[in-house]
Amino acid sequence: MAISKSAKIWAEMEKVKAKISEQQSRLKELEQKHREAENEEIVDIVRGMSVTLDELPALLRQFRGGPSGHGVQKPGEGKEET
Repeated sequence: MAISKSAKIWAEMEKVKAKISEQQSRLKELEQKHREAENEEIVDIVRGMSVTLDELPALLRQFRGGPSGHGVQKPGEGKEET
């Protein structure tokens, strides 16, 4: 007996769902690796500054512009769309 058109489509849908699930898992893995790499870069930068652990919070507050968090503009902020 021949496989019906709807059964073929259903089988293809299942294949696509499996691929999507696999890619979502891969994406989560890559996001975690990216986050870890960023954290390592941040740690390396801070260690390279020769700042004590006690001085670090004050330095970060100063960098951010004080307790309010204003002062240093984040990349992409303040640019007008043209």
